[in-house]
Amino acid sequence: MENQLLNRITVNPDICHGKPTIRNKRYTVDLILDLLSAGSTHAEILEDYPGLEENDILACLATG
Repeated sequence: MENQLLNRITVNPDICHGKPTIRNKRYTVDLILDLLSAGSTHAEILEDYPGLEENDILACLATG
């Protein structure tokens, strides 16, 4: 399961200066982790960023 989650994390030098992103979108792993550490819930993040899915958040957490 963890490998499937980590496959959602992509690194593309043409997107966000090569920072790890979610599914080649402009949502960086750092952004999601920062939101979580600031107290945002998964539901709040998904509401604010409708292009994301629950497994995207879980993938970010699996990188640590």
